[in-house]
This record gives sequence, C-alpha cells and structure tokens, in this order.
Amino acid sequence: MPKTIGLVAHDARKQEMLTWVKRNAPTLCDHELVCTGTTGGLILDMLAKEYPTLSPSMTRLKSGPLGGDQQMGALIAEGVIDILFFLTDPMTTQPHDVDVKALVRLCTVYNTVLACTVATADFVISSPFFSEPYHAEHHDYAAYLQRQPL
Repeated sequence: MPKTIGLVAHDARKQEMLTWVKRNAPTLCDHELVCTGTTGGLILDMLAKEYPTLSPSMTRLKSGPLGGDQQMGALIAEGVIDILFFLTDPMTTQPHDVDVKALVRLCTVYNTVLACTVATADFVISSPFFSEPYHAEHHDYAAYLQRQPL
C-alpha cells in the first residue's frame, strides 16, 4: 500500500540523506515522496544518475527556511504525510529552529512516524508496516477543543 513519505535534511545531513535514499531507492520510489526544495532537487539529480529507469512520484515544496518546513507541517496536520524522514543537524543552530521544532511537535500531535537518524530510518523502512496497510491511532482532542480559555 503506497504511503506518502516526507524527506527533509539539513545542509550538514544532506549527503547522509542522499546515501540513505540511494540505498533504499527502489523501495522509496514505490511511494509518494514529498520533499523540501533543496533536498528534493538533490534526490532527483541522484536518482536520475543512479537509477535512470526509476520515475519517482515527488512533490517538491519550498526550501525549508523559505517555508518548506511549514508546508510539510501543514501536510502532517492534514493527515497527508504518513512517515517523515527528517535528518536534522544537532550541532548547528538553525535560523528557522522554531519551524524545525514545530515539525517534530506536529508528528507527535498527529502520531506520524518520525525518523531523525539513519538508524531509525533503517528500522522504519525495514518494518513490515512500511509496505502494508497501517492506520495510526489519533489522539482525541475533542476535550481540548471544547475547553474554556482563561
């Protein structure tokens, strides 16, 4: 069952993302890919060179700092993204750090699978749930929405 997969990588982790995608390209290309702009462009270039017969279905958003992180967040909130592979740079403060934190928070709120390391990404992509139907349970926020603001 095809899933919609988000792919995002900070500059210091883009090469690591490309290596991981190259290793998993045939599996990933069976799914719908949504990437932030720069990451998506690099992935498309790499796939064209390494796997010219693959034709991935990919939507490229804006570059992360230019709104791509927020676009990805909106897709998570709308229930479009099933899995987010988000390789973050833990050693560098990002100028759009609030957007980065928001993506992690939204994955938690909407119970979206999130992998921020290659080790976690390897576990996720090798899970039987990756290619089978899976419905993530969502928290019921009805009481939160009906609360009386102070």
